This record gives sequence, structure tokens and C-alpha cells, in this order.
Amino acid sequence: MKKIALIPARVESERFYGKLLEKLSGVPVIIRTYKSVLETNVFDDVYVVTHNDEIIDLIKSIDGKYLKSSSGHESGTDRIAEVAIGLKYDIIVNLQGDEPFIDKSSIQKIVNGFNNKEVKMASLMRDFKDKDELFNPNNVKVIVDKNNYSINFSRTPMNSEHVNYKHIGVYAFRKEVLIEFSKMDKTLMEKKENIECLRYIENGKKIKMFKTDFSGISIDTPEDLIKAEEYLKRQ
Repeated sequence: MKKIALIPARVESERFYGKLLEKLSGVPVIIRTYKSVLETNVFDDVYVVTHNDEIIDLIKSIDGKYLKSSSGHESGTDRIAEVAIGLKYDIIVNLQGDEPFIDKSSIQKIVNGFNNKEVKMASLMRDFKDKDELFNPNNVKVIVDKNNYSINFSRTPMNSEHVNYKHIGVYAFRKEVLIEFSKMDKTLMEKKENIECLRYIENGKKIKMFKTDFSGISIDTPEDLIKAEEYLKRQ
């Protein structure tokens, strides 16, 4: 199977405008993310997908690879789907541009999952560390069935007999499934929760969830940037 990582990138984040251009120990977040993905050596190719010229210039400055998309996309998955149509890869992994710390074993696990032909779309989850993390609406929760296929996602804890796991925002698709996903209309729950993978579930599809112990840092707020700086200093 040929595998490609696509990193959707924009500056118009509502919670933290321009976060991908912010620097972590002197290096822009988007460059740290791009290099981290390359260093896993899991993929046949890695591209940043963006419409933003500032981001393109940064990727060019390190001789990185990029694909230019249109500007009208509401989600990262829709952005990468636009360029994926012309790509000749079997498995396409959407890695968030605001996740500068990539765990190779977790990425390898999700990619290897596609050796099972029944897996069409996959993502990652982990246990919550504490109640503060569980009740933080920035952390998406997921509950799964006995085979680790997702039942539901939410920004608030779900009261059920199922364990709430923290969703790690990595999405992997078979190419044809990514294209299919992008053609689906936004659904009611997706709009309410602002969680794009709910679109897939509401259309009667299943997402295979793989458990990881890795705790990455998403740069969603200025406070997260401070946490990321502290993390780097500890390494």
C-alpha cells in the first residue's frame, strides 16, 4: 500500500489566529509538524496542504513539499480531499498542522490497521488523565463498541456504560473513502458539536479507533503554546 501524509494548514483559526506561524523555540509550529511527520519514516510522501502564501513560503524555505488548495474549506479533511483526487496513493493520513509532536508508533499502528480490508477510516484515542482533561470542551470524547469502532463523539462527557476516551485528531482514509466523505453534506450533529468525523457516523459508516498511550499537544490556544515550549525544554 502506498501511504501519504497530508497536513492541512491555515492561519484563520477562531481560537488562536495564526497559530501555525507562531514559533516554538524559534521554529514555526507548521515547520515543526512537517519535520516531525517526515522523521517518522512511515510515509512514502508528506505534503502540507494550504491556500496561505505565508505558510507556503515557510515550507519552501526548508525545501518542503506543499499542495495549494482553495480557501473555502471549513475542515481539514475537506481541504485534503480537494487535492487527493489527483494523487495516486492507497492510504491518506490527515495529520493536524497544530500537532508538532508526532509519535511514530501511534502513526504506524493506525497505518498498519489498513491491512484489515474492513477498515475504511481510522483514528486514534487514549485514556483521559484526569477529570479536568475530561471536562475540557477542547478535548473531544469518543466512545467505542467492543471491536473499537466509534459509536459517538462529543465535546462533553457522554453518560453511558462505555468508557469516554480522548480523541486524538489523526484521521486515516482509503483514498476512495476520503473522496466519498468530502462529498457528504454536513450533518446536524457535526454542526452542533463542530466535530467533522460525526458526518461519517451519521451516514451510517464506522471509524476504527486505535488506542495509544501517547499524549500529544495540540496548539489550540496561546496557553497550549506555552505548554509546548515547556515540553520541548524537558526533552
